[in-house]
Amino acid sequence: MLDIFRGLKNFIKVSHVHIDSSVFRLHYSITVMILLAFSLIVTTRQYVGNPIDCIHAKEIPEDVINTYCWIHSTYTIPSAFSKRLGVDVAHPGIEKSTDDEEKRYVKYYQWVCFCLFFQAICFYAPRWMWRNWEGGKIHALMMDLDVGICSGVEKKQKKKLLLDYLADNLKHHNWWAYRYFFCELLAFLNVVGQMFLIDRFLGNTFLTFGLDVIKFMEDDQEVRIDPMIFVFPRMTKCSFSKFGTSGELERYDSLCILPINIVNEKIYIFLWFWFLLLVFLTFFVLLYRLMIILSPRMRAYLLCLRFRLINKEVINTIVRKSKMGDWFLFYMLGQNVDTLIFKEVMHELAKRLGHASKDFGEP
Repeated sequence: MLDIFRGLKNFIKVSHVHIDSSVFRLHYSITVMILLAFSLIVTTRQYVGNPIDCIHAKEIPEDVINTYCWIHSTYTIPSAFSKRLGVDVAHPGIEKSTDDEEKRYVKYYQWVCFCLFFQAICFYAPRWMWRNWEGGKIHALMMDLDVGICSGVEKKQKKKLLLDYLADNLKHHNWWAYRYFFCELLAFLNVVGQMFLIDRFLGNTFLTFGLDVIKFMEDDQEVRIDPMIFVFPRMTKCSFSKFGTSGELERYDSLCILPINIVNEKIYIFLWFWFLLLVFLTFFVLLYRLMIILSPRMRAYLLCLRFRLINKEVINTIVRKSKMGDWFLFYMLGQNVDTLIFKEVMHELAKRLGHASKDFGEP
């Protein structure tokens, strides 16, 4: 088991070279790890343990009824959840009913592990796209300049190579930056779409699931209905039919315990709050990106705020003579290159863009 988790950790290992934002990393790193871990837990519980246990008649073998009810799904009666437990009904959602329209079939539990794995792939997809589009540009331009300790000659050569690239390719990075912004937008659409996907998967009960749980905790104990038991019933019914010895059709109604739903309810209440957090964080990141695209002044302000060692006049000159894609490249490089080296490169670049004899001074 530990070897499996180590494999998952290595699969989503975050590189020391930052080519994206911390919120974007939450999507493809933390969320993917969470979903894969949940999928593994459910798979282990489902195929190693006993996910369903049905009360059966003596004529039907135990493994037969359990397998049948697991494959063909079980059901509850929604109106029985509001009735008095121990007085009107023996268990929440369990009541005699002959009308199929009153039955709410529980069909999702066989597919939870596969759905979680598919969600993990969807969360990693924007990261995979950006890694291919980014093409290792940041890592190539760094040239190990993230380590400030190196010989003077080596540092001078690498600084000159970086400076030559930035000066010769100025105003040619917009398409590169817009691809990353598209990946962030794709991550936002993915998490929103997955909330609707899970809602459909759980019978249109997921979108308000977290709010219902909070409301349940505040309601009067005598009248409240536990939404976790309603969505993930622990006790359900299953109908099994077979021909008897005389050729007559015999019908058996079994009570089935679903211990796996104890795990499922905890997984999906956590995912509801986690996905909601991702939606809000990513939405604000997209607003932030929109301001960056529309406002050169905002780009200059952010560089001044992030890299305080660089002279403000230097930053204003660079932002004025470059485009948004160049700003994004500078920002990413500043996060990876040694602070003092990055300051020297920016000052030299500003001199190339302005007057060679102009002295910007120190900040």
